Amino acid sequence: MSTSNKLALISGGGGLPVDVANYLNKIQRQYTVVRIEGLSDPQLDDHPGHTLGLGDFAKLFEILAAEQCKAVTMCGYVQRPDFDDMKKEHGTDHLSSIQSAGRGGDDSLLRQVAKVIASQGYHIEGAHEANPELLIGRGLQAGPDPSPEAMADAQEAMRIATAIGALDIGQAVVVADHITLAVEAQEGTQNMLRRIASLSPVLRGSIANRKGVVAKVAKPIQDLRLDMPTIGVSTIEDAAAAGLSGIVARAGHLLVVDKATTHARAAELGVFLYGHHD
Repeated sequence: MSTSNKLALISGGGGLPVDVANYLNKIQRQYTVVRIEGLSDPQLDDHPGHTLGLGDFAKLFEILAAEQCKAVTMCGYVQRPDFDDMKKEHGTDHLSSIQSAGRGGDDSLLRQVAKVIASQGYHIEGAHEANPELLIGRGLQAGPDPSPEAMADAQEAMRIATAIGALDIGQAVVVADHITLAVEAQEGTQNMLRRIASLSPVLRGSIANRKGVVAKVAKPIQDLRLDMPTIGVSTIEDAAAAGLSGIVARAGHLLVVDKATTHARAAELGVFLYGHHD
């Protein structure tokens, strides 16, 4: 098979790279997995590929050239590196510009890494482009039909999430009865949802009487090829534990990891997943 569209999948932690690799194998697109040592899911060991240390750009570009890859997808979680240790281990090539970008936050760091890779002639391809089946569709995707009240909360949560994203604060917001209960900052969606339990029972829903919706929306600054909002089974479980009735995101702008299992868990727990469209 021709290597004219061969993809290198640079894989951090979590299930997202596994979903992409399995899809590439299913559609018989040529690919190689570049596993980040100590991070990548062991399931990726069954796929063709290589393992390298975080920040080892010299070895990365050797792999890309040897494999004759034309495109690169970066996905999965990566903890912010210790740049001093990386310089000792891998030298200074490319790291100074990436370290400087890192001071601007995770978005800036990812963009600079992509810029370095693209500067060597490789096309950056988003996980959603490599595996379009990951994207949330339009309308109800899983779980029970949302009530009119839940849909009103979903609309308001999308509005607030869009506003905080424009301010580069966070991706997620929880709204119940038209009241904003929580806004995500640096703690992440999971910890934001866990804060709901500390609120008055008058404000929040419960497992027996669910109410409220979490919206997850990308910031305008985000490059969706590198960092599209993502949910999975744990997000469904956290929303359910918070007493919420559902999760909403912009259709075509959210990745659902392990989609079949995530949808099944939403149905089991009575939490809806909805793709909002304008």
